[in-house]
Amino acid sequence: MEFVKGDQVEVCSKEDGFLGSYFGATVVSKTPEGSYYKIKYKNLVSDTDQSKRLVEVISADELRPMPPKSLHVLICCGDKVDAFDKDGWWVGEVTAVRRNIYSVYFSTTDEELEYPLYSLRKHHEWVNGSWVRQ
Repeated sequence: MEFVKGDQVEVCSKEDGFLGSYFGATVVSKTPEGSYYKIKYKNLVSDTDQSKRLVEVISADELRPMPPKSLHVLICCGDKVDAFDKDGWWVGEVTAVRRNIYSVYFSTTDEELEYPLYSLRKHHEWVNGSWVRQ
């Protein structure tokens, strides 16, 4: 998929410690090589100047369009979800629901954490140019 300046995207990190995470960003430009994009993160800041959002050059295979917004979607035990934490979305599985608090297990870190519903979304994968709900 081709992106243009101003497109809202998610960066699907492949770095150790960030597998299974998605960070919102805006496309700044496409590099002359064509398979990389310069992006500016929505929530991450520069290490050298914390008042500025982080800008990086990212491989095209680490980018995807923003997933569809699903309002009023029922989330149940066993559902694969993204939980918003530490400035990004992290893939996990709902293991319990108690009084509108959802326990989410993250296999990449072997942790189980609790989140309110507003911090969760159904997990979608970008497959062959279409969104597939997991």
